[in-house]
Parts: sequence; C-alpha cells; structure tokens
Amino acid sequence: MPPGLSDCETVPHYLGHRARLRARLLERGADSLADYELMELVLLAAIPRRDVKPLAKELIDKFGSFADAIAAPAERLKQFKWLKANGVAQLKIVEAAAVRLAKTRVMGKTALSSWNALLDYCAAAMARAAEEEFRVLFLDRKNVLIQDKVMNRGTVDHAPVYPREIVKLALELSASALILVHNHPSGDPTPSRADIEMTREVVEAARALRIAVHDHIVIGRNGTASFKALGLL
Repeated sequence: MPPGLSDCETVPHYLGHRARLRARLLERGADSLADYELMELVLLAAIPRRDVKPLAKELIDKFGSFADAIAAPAERLKQFKWLKANGVAQLKIVEAAAVRLAKTRVMGKTALSSWNALLDYCAAAMARAAEEEFRVLFLDRKNVLIQDKVMNRGTVDHAPVYPREIVKLALELSASALILVHNHPSGDPTPSRADIEMTREVVEAARALRIAVHDHIVIGRNGTASFKALGLL
C-alpha cells in the first residue's frame, strides 16, 4: 500500500497502470509504447495525483503525434484543462532534451560525413517552429561543425537574412565553409524564389572571401529540401 493511505482508502487505479508503463519502457524500450502512453509518463511527473491518460490522448489527438505535441507553442498547450505551467514546462523540458541530444551527435563532427544526423538535428530544432528561422552552420577547413548560429527569426513566411552578418561571423570563427538552413512553417520544404535569390547573395558574399557554401537546406514537417541536390547551388 502506498505511503499515506489507510486501510479504508482506495488506491487510485492509475497507479498500477503507470507502474506497468514504466516497466514496459525499461524492459522493451520506447517503441513498445504508443504516443499517448509515452505522453502519460511525461505528464505524470508534473501531474502526479491525477489520471493523465485522457489528457495525454487529447494532446496526441489535437497535435497528431508525440513530437508535435511537445513542440507545440506554450500558449496553445496552456489551453488544455489541467495542463498548467508545470505541465507545459515538463513538455518543454522533453523537447529541449530531444534537441540537445540531436545536437550532440553533430557538433564537433565532420558535417558531410554525418549528414543524416545533421538533418535529424535541424528537423528536431526547426521543423515544428511556428515562425521562420534562419541559421548557419559554420565549418572549419576539415568541414567539422564548429558553431550553429540562429541568425534571425521572423514571421510565418519570412526571416530577414543579411549576408554581411553571416560572412562577418564566419571570419570571426575562422570558418572555411557554411551550410545554410531555414524552415518553412507551412510544412512544404520546396524552396521559394526569394529563398533562391537570398542564397545567391550569400554565396557571392562568401565567395569573395574564399568561404564555401556547401548547401542550403530547407526544413519542413513534410521533409527536407537540399539546394545542392536540386541543382540550385
């Protein structure tokens, strides 16, 4: 009997359910859990005295997946009953941990030989953002990633880009090459005409100082697009 319960008190039914979920996670791994079950385990840390299964299912139904739910804007999450500040913070901790883990797999590594890990990191960091974000990955002469810098954030369809700022930081970091990355909140990663024109401006500014631009990657919920693979770079 859990501490604090007398003989006449009923043990909440969800306690056994939670114990079974934890055991399954530890014994069989996260793939053995449905999205809503994984969400339950996340939520119970912030809402320990309530059955969180209904809330977990509601979040998954609303946003479509575990990943989309933890990446949802905090203001939207606060609209759910019982999901107060502690619950929202718990989801954001999990999101931050996922992005941090993905980042450790690419920082200090040769970017061109760990391309899939780099794409996974960019997708984790940017694919579900509500606003357009432009970042630059700075590489040394061996193409090792030395810094990942968000250069600007904007609206749902535009983030201003200033080639001079990019080149200036590249010189400060002694970077020899760049990979440009930005997201499309619409979900469609197809490069726009503005994307193509902006990329040309950055390439020209970098070329003048003998800094290579290896690629420009566009991130969307529906996939990624590479300027190099598309013949645009």
